[in-house]
Amino acid sequence: METQPARRGALAQSWQRLVAMFVKEFIQLRRDRPTLGMIVGIPLIQLLLFGYAINTDPKHLPTAVLVSDDSPMARAVVGALRATDYFNIKYIATGEADADEYILSNRAQFVIQIPPDFSRRLVRGERPSLLIVADATDPTATGVAVAAALGAASQALDRELTGPLASLAQTAPPFDLQVQRRYNPAGEARRNIVPGLIGTILTMTMLIYTALSVTREIERGTMEALLAMPVKPVEIMLGKITPYVLVGGVQMATILIVASFLFHVPIVGSLFVLVPLTLLFIVANLSMGYTLSTIAANQLQAIQMTFFFFLPSMLLSGFLFPFYGMPIWAQYLGETLPLTHYLRIVRSVMLKGSGFSDLAADAGALALFALVAMSVAVMRFRQTLD
Repeated sequence: METQPARRGALAQSWQRLVAMFVKEFIQLRRDRPTLGMIVGIPLIQLLLFGYAINTDPKHLPTAVLVSDDSPMARAVVGALRATDYFNIKYIATGEADADEYILSNRAQFVIQIPPDFSRRLVRGERPSLLIVADATDPTATGVAVAAALGAASQALDRELTGPLASLAQTAPPFDLQVQRRYNPAGEARRNIVPGLIGTILTMTMLIYTALSVTREIERGTMEALLAMPVKPVEIMLGKITPYVLVGGVQMATILIVASFLFHVPIVGSLFVLVPLTLLFIVANLSMGYTLSTIAANQLQAIQMTFFFFLPSMLLSGFLFPFYGMPIWAQYLGETLPLTHYLRIVRSVMLKGSGFSDLAADAGALALFALVAMSVAVMRFRQTLD
């Protein structure tokens, strides 16, 4: 039988081996700086974004006004709406077509329309109509603002309705405020979420596919044979990216079919607009994934870098939280992400019927991102295995 001293000796040796493995893992983790950075960086990013950038009560929403009655009463109504802090009047529309263009191009979340006979009919006690057009593709971003507008309307003309007009102040308000929730009048969340899923799914899958492309070749030893061939770096990159463009197209088609037949999300716009812009978005993500693959030393680091890029994209793009609810610095950061621009594109085409001219700014941002990512990837690509 094993004696007690022998058992103690075996236990001490086991403890020493455990401590050695413990120290070895920390030394290896310290040398693996990308992994160490992810361990510290991802929780820090989550804390900062959720603490400072995320806000479910967006204010200062971009607004256009179409005022056909330049009277003190009309200006008082517009001023009352601005005073709620929910409406940031950035554009002056010259007509209804111009006002619609601000909505279709995603430059304005609201349009305030005041008819030409507003003050005359109000003085007569005829309760004229005032229209607020809301882009309801994101019901979370517009719901609170609409409620604030209804509340401000009852006090908008308190200073103007005095003297002979004091009797009109007894009605609350002396005009009819109509709210037109376009593109999603019922406020259905699925009309906002399901189109956005196209962008998030494509971002995740395209990044992972290409982020592993170069590192997998290196780890398997096939990169040496590839580099020995008379192939240029840009040709290798395009050769690796092109098959996944087709894969992304299949994913997009699958999601659109499910969205239409299962969730009954309409496709108001043209597929001839949506498909090319989606392919451009796919190329942008593949280029970013390829760039990450040239930085990562192994497949684990490639996956970690993918999540490091995907997390801000999810939080700052407007998919989970209203884009205009974030502070200005977070909006500027979100504008650099391809998912931000694609969410505007896919929602605008599917729900609004926007065309190429309406989405030129977002399409240009995607093209610029893809060009920069491709250029960085080509410059970083190693012709030899150093």
